[in-house]
Amino acid sequence: MITDDRQKPGRGRRGTRRGERQGLTQTGGAGDGPRPVWPGMPAGRYQPLPESDLEVIHQGVLAILERTGLSHAPEATVERVVAAGGRLDRGRLCFPEPLVRRALEGMRRNFTLHGQRPEHALRLSSRRVHMGSGGAAPSILDMETRRYRDATLRDLYDAARLVDALPNVHFFSRSLVARDMPDERSLDLNTAWACLKGTAKHVCVSASHPEHVREIAAMCYRLAGSREHFIERPFLSLNINHVTPPLRFAQDAVAVIEAAALHGIPAHANVFGQVGASSPVSLAGSLAQTVAEALAGMIVAWLVNPDALVLFGAKPMITDLRTGAMSGGGGEQAMVMAAATQMAQYYNLPGVSIAGAADSKIADAQSGYEKSLSVVLAAQAGSNLITQACGMQASLMGCALESYVIDNDMLGAILSSLRQVEVSPETLALDDIDRVATGTGHFLGEALTMARMKSDFLYPALADRRPPGEWEDAGSPDIRDLAIRRTRAILQEHAPDHTLAPGPGIEAEFGLQPL
Repeated sequence: MITDDRQKPGRGRRGTRRGERQGLTQTGGAGDGPRPVWPGMPAGRYQPLPESDLEVIHQGVLAILERTGLSHAPEATVERVVAAGGRLDRGRLCFPEPLVRRALEGMRRNFTLHGQRPEHALRLSSRRVHMGSGGAAPSILDMETRRYRDATLRDLYDAARLVDALPNVHFFSRSLVARDMPDERSLDLNTAWACLKGTAKHVCVSASHPEHVREIAAMCYRLAGSREHFIERPFLSLNINHVTPPLRFAQDAVAVIEAAALHGIPAHANVFGQVGASSPVSLAGSLAQTVAEALAGMIVAWLVNPDALVLFGAKPMITDLRTGAMSGGGGEQAMVMAAATQMAQYYNLPGVSIAGAADSKIADAQSGYEKSLSVVLAAQAGSNLITQACGMQASLMGCALESYVIDNDMLGAILSSLRQVEVSPETLALDDIDRVATGTGHFLGEALTMARMKSDFLYPALADRRPPGEWEDAGSPDIRDLAIRRTRAILQEHAPDHTLAPGPGIEAEFGLQPL
C-alpha cells in the first residue's frame, strides 16, 4: 500500500547526509552485480540559494497568495477554496497564510510513481534524482530527410520504445504532440495509449478536458486490473499547466487537476513563467511568483482529495529578451531551475523540473553544452524528476530520436557525477600503493582494479574513446551518424510487450489508433 508520509514543510531543507552516503553502488537484477549509476541516486550538494534566502522567498510567496491571489478561478474552485478559509477579493481568489500552512502540512510526500514493471519504480523522497523525457514538441527531425516535419502518433510510440531501451532514462514524459489526431479526445487518449504501450517505465501525459481524465483513468484501471490496484501502484501521471502567468488560472486545466485528484491519478502542478515576460525580470521575483502559482494548484488538488499525489512543478523559464522567445540553453536557466528545486526541498515536496531544453536544432556541440549545463545543475541540486532531459531540440519545439541515444550517454555521465567519493581503508588502498610502487609500477592488473572497474565506472555506449587513428580507419564517424544507426537498430529490434492486463478489445473500447 502507499505509505502516508505527510510531514511538516521545511524538514527537507538540509536532507539526511548519512542516508545520502549509503549505497554508493546499487545492485541490479539477478546476476547483474553492482552498478555505477541507478534511478534515484541521492544528490543535493549544489545549492545556489543560501537558506536564509529561501525563507525570504517563502514570505514573498505567502504575500502573493494572500494579497494578490489568482484570477479566472472556476466557480466550483472558488466555492471550495473559500469554504476552506480562502477569500474572493476584486475577482481574485486569495489564499491566506493559515490555509497555505494547513495545506502544506497535509500534502502527501515521499511517495512512489511506478512503472508497469516493479524495477521501474521512482521513489520521490529526499533528493533522489530520476531522469526523463518530455517537451510536447509539435515537430520531429526526420532521420531520413534531416528536415523537421509534423510529429505523428507513430513517432511518439517510437520515442517511447527508445526510452524503454535506454538505461539512463528512467521515465517517459510525452515528448511529441501527434499532429495526425483529428480532435483533442483522440489526441489525449491515443497519446496515453502510445506511451503506455511503448514503455514499461512510468509515463507522464496530459489531458485537455476532465472527461478525458476519466477515460484515461478507466484505461489505467483496465490495465492495472482495478481502480484500487492502479491507485496503489500508479504507472501514469498527468502534466497539468493549471496557470497562465501572471497569476491567472487556466480554467480547463484547473478542472483537469481537480479530476486527476478525484480519480487518483498523480498530477504535476506545472507553471512556466517566462522571466521578463510573464513573470518579473529578476530571478527572485520570478521564482516567488512561479512558486506561488504552483502551490495554488497543489492546494486546489489537496482540497479535492487530501490523499492526492501532486508534484511541485515551479519552472521559471528564461526569455531571450532580445526576441521574446524562450531560451532553455543558458546559464541563467540552469541556475534558476536549481533554485526552484531548492524551494521544493524547502517545503519538503516532491519536485519536478525542466532541464535539457536546448536551443540548438540538432544534436551538435551547442546542444551538448546546453543540455549538460542545465541537467547537471538540476541533478546536483537534487530534483526528483528531471523532464526534457533527453531528446529535445529547438527550445522544445522539436524532437530528434537520435538525440535520445546521444543524451542517454550524457545522462549516464551526469548520474556518475552524483556519486560521492567513497573513503574507507579498502578504497585508500595503502597496501596496494606500497606494493605497486615498489613492484610492477602499474595498477592495471591489481585485484581491486579488476573488482571495481565495472561497479565504479560507467562506460559510454556511444561516445567514441578510440585513438584518432582507429577513428579515422573506421571512417571518422560523427556521433550523430552513430546515434542514427543505433536508433534504427533499436526501433527494428525492440518491441515492448509489457501492458499489465489489457484483455481483448481495449483499442476498440477506447477508440484507439493501431500502433
